[in-house]
Amino acid sequence: MPALDDVRVLDLTRLLPGPFCTVLLADFGADVIKVEDTTGGDYMRWMPPMVDESSAMFHPINRNKRSIAIDLKNPLGREAFLRLAATADVVVESFRPGVLERLGIGYATLQEVNPRIVLCSISGYGQDGPFRDRAGHDLNYAAVAGVLLLGGTVHDAPPMPGLQVGDLGGGALDAALAIMIALHHATRTGRGQHCDVSMVDGLISWASVHASQLFASNEAPRPGQGMLTGRHPCYRIYACADGYLAVGALEPKFWREFVEVIGLPDLAAGGLSEGEEARRTVSAVEDVLRTRTRAQWEEALTGHDVCVEPVLDLGETFEHPQVRSRGMRLEPGDGRPTAQTGFPIRLAGTPAGYRRAAPGYGEHTEEVLSEAGYDTDELASLRAVGAIA
Repeated sequence: MPALDDVRVLDLTRLLPGPFCTVLLADFGADVIKVEDTTGGDYMRWMPPMVDESSAMFHPINRNKRSIAIDLKNPLGREAFLRLAATADVVVESFRPGVLERLGIGYATLQEVNPRIVLCSISGYGQDGPFRDRAGHDLNYAAVAGVLLLGGTVHDAPPMPGLQVGDLGGGALDAALAIMIALHHATRTGRGQHCDVSMVDGLISWASVHASQLFASNEAPRPGQGMLTGRHPCYRIYACADGYLAVGALEPKFWREFVEVIGLPDLAAGGLSEGEEARRTVSAVEDVLRTRTRAQWEEALTGHDVCVEPVLDLGETFEHPQVRSRGMRLEPGDGRPTAQTGFPIRLAGTPAGYRRAAPGYGEHTEEVLSEAGYDTDELASLRAVGAIA
């Protein structure tokens, strides 16, 4: 039995943070109902490349869900949503603060129809504060949170993040955790609550190790000069003749073995060096590593305990034997139109699973509303006035 098969989630979110949050719940059995508008639905549906009439990006983060299309600005659409809320455990939304209230489905109204309901609001800056109404995307949130300047170098522009860490970490993961905490509380007390998840807040909390340097010294870490962002030779990305190695040899034993393998044993004490000594050490290692290809260094380092790995592209990642063995690539089939990423959370007793493909736009509108008590004539009336699509 899936762990969350008794949990119903009404998902009002779009794009990445909210859908990634709710797919984590759906993969463990939650009945996630994707509530889309009547004018086209989630924007991510239409972003190329397209596979089976939906974006390839849409499929993996909306699997195991059902979709309904309701006009929440229509009084009958609002009524339908509240009837569903009476049967739900969770509502997840990512509008700007205040939008739910203007639609007439804010937390106070939801509590009236269902005192146990949990409302999780995911936003860039949170439900209060001077930036609460400010528009933004992941790059903006990372900039405000101070994390963009942690990487790179003093003399260069900050590098573009390779992942949407605010959306996925500060938004989706924190929201999923908040929901589970609030559901546990509701089980004990019979009362739901409003979860206020800010992506900027989440990113700031992720920077706690780097912030500790600021709080201890009153000096913000300079770009690329944090302990884990390039300050020391033992924790850096080094170029080879045709690619890169990620050297994470923080502990002296790992660094000592690494420099011995590459033929620089005299640098054994320089792994955690700083300043001019660090620059000399880095330069020496760079010169040596550029003399061979990435594959040649992989072969040379095989069997050595050094915390060094090749920097892979995504194509190489999904062919990696460790990734394959962990099932992190789901092959096409069983409703999957393309390969997808697998399930990152392993529970021995209640594993995640693939039950259904990402839903078509409004595919389950009649099915879900019928479960809420609407008969055929009522559904026809809703459709006739544009309350559902």
